[in-house]
Amino acid sequence: MGLLNFLGALSPAHILFFTWTRRRALVGTDQSGNRYYRGRPIKGYRHERRWVLYKGAPEASTVPAEWHGWLHHQTDVIPAEQAESFRRPWQKPHIPNRTGTNQAYRPPGHLLEGGKRPAATGDYEAWTPPQ
Repeated sequence: MGLLNFLGALSPAHILFFTWTRRRALVGTDQSGNRYYRGRPIKGYRHERRWVLYKGAPEASTVPAEWHGWLHHQTDVIPAEQAESFRRPWQKPHIPNRTGTNQAYRPPGHLLEGGKRPAATGDYEAWTPPQ
């Protein structure tokens, strides 16, 4: 049983081990504390490898849009090197994914919100097909 099989192909432990033992370069850090790396391309590929080490729980929604574009080779501009910020004044700060928690959104009428929907207002008329 090899070390890779023991750690699992994409487990956080394997990614940390890969980052510590291989040639890699720290590219930058985002406002959440996530660290971004680049490394040599895999044999047979042209693009360099790019990956992120999350600060805290590995939650993909914590990667800002500008770093997401860099990770997926949509741009070669490193957000930390960019003189002007990618963030716009109208963009809201990150909110973690709350699905499966007590803070998850539940529309009116959801069973966990009492199960009662407001009464219809009478402005809806059902469509009936022509005879």
